[in-house]
Amino acid sequence: MIQVCLNGPRGAGDSAAVPMSPAAMAESAAAAVAAGAAEVHVHPKTPCGHDTLSARVLAPVLTAIRDAVDVPVGVTTGAWAEPDPECRAQRVRSWTVLPDHASVNWHERGAEEVAAALLERGVGVEAGIWSGTDAARRLLASPLAPRVTRVLAEVTDPDPATASATARALLDELGSAHGVPVLLHGEDGGAWPVARLAIRLGLDTRIGLEDTLFLPDGRPARSNAELVEALRRLRLPEGA
Repeated sequence: MIQVCLNGPRGAGDSAAVPMSPAAMAESAAAAVAAGAAEVHVHPKTPCGHDTLSARVLAPVLTAIRDAVDVPVGVTTGAWAEPDPECRAQRVRSWTVLPDHASVNWHERGAEEVAAALLERGVGVEAGIWSGTDAARRLLASPLAPRVTRVLAEVTDPDPATASATARALLDELGSAHGVPVLLHGEDGGAWPVARLAIRLGLDTRIGLEDTLFLPDGRPARSNAELVEALRRLRLPEGA
């Protein structure tokens, strides 16, 4: 399964291809799904371009994307969008339009409270397990672990020479992860090496302008769809 991550915390200053408005996110999602993405992950943005968990912003983003595609759509609950963990959980409880799932970074303070709020509302939880943190240990000890939709094994090592080794170490930390599906991905210089590893291991993965602004050959990506197409080509068997 390929998930497209449309924008992340990036903004227009990072690349003109990064979708910022609900309409742009919907258009980008539609093209990425047509290129082969089976799910969408998006960071709703304020008019100033900041990530937010506000119900007033989330609702039009989700509505626009769902009008454009018929696949699961997930959002972030990252602490940078709402630093106070109690407020993050309150934001989740205030949502008027619900995503199919939401990522929760398990190393962040209040992760379990945010995950519990999502589960109370019937929203799937993607447990974000970042390399270089104690998130794997925390998740494996959590009573919520068996209830998460999937584990996002997130390799934060941007070095293409070492990212694959970092990814393998993270997967070793997770072990069986209570039998929960794992989606493995990297970022920046590590995005493509980790994507190739995920393919070799038969794991779900993701790609998009959140994770990298560049194609495997180093050219700037013109769209999320172009990144998905590039990943799909990596997944195709030789001669296909």
